[in-house]
Amino acid sequence: MVRLLVMRRFEAFRHNPLSVRKAMAVIVAATLVSVLVGGVLITVVDPEEFPNLGTGLWWALQTVTTVGYGDVTPEKTAGRFVGALFLLEAIAFVTIVTAVITSSFVERARQERIADSETAEAAGIEQLTAQLAEITSRLDRIQQTLESGR
Repeated sequence: MVRLLVMRRFEAFRHNPLSVRKAMAVIVAATLVSVLVGGVLITVVDPEEFPNLGTGLWWALQTVTTVGYGDVTPEKTAGRFVGALFLLEAIAFVTIVTAVITSSFVERARQERIADSETAEAAGIEQLTAQLAEITSRLDRIQQTLESGR
């Protein structure tokens, strides 16, 4: 359910222009979701090493941020397996969110460059049109002068 909510927000960010503030909010939310899921999961799977949710959340925060102080670690195979899966999932999840945000910033910059170049191109065409009109006018005057001189 939480992941679905995050994915919906993720899609909304892909379709709307991102600000740095919104991007930061998404990264923080992705990290928090990972910490919450990991903390609950390790507390359920290895209750001897993680007797309460606080300890599980502390371990998950250390794991997702890859700090790993080592003060709380899973000792049983099931806990280590959950830890390995959680570490890989959390890093992948936060990395993918960050990559999508970065690519949206790059895309927005590309679109702005295109818009700027189209504006410059339109101004150039306008200038060329004005010059062409002036040249045509001069040629008409020259032709009239030549015809009246005959």
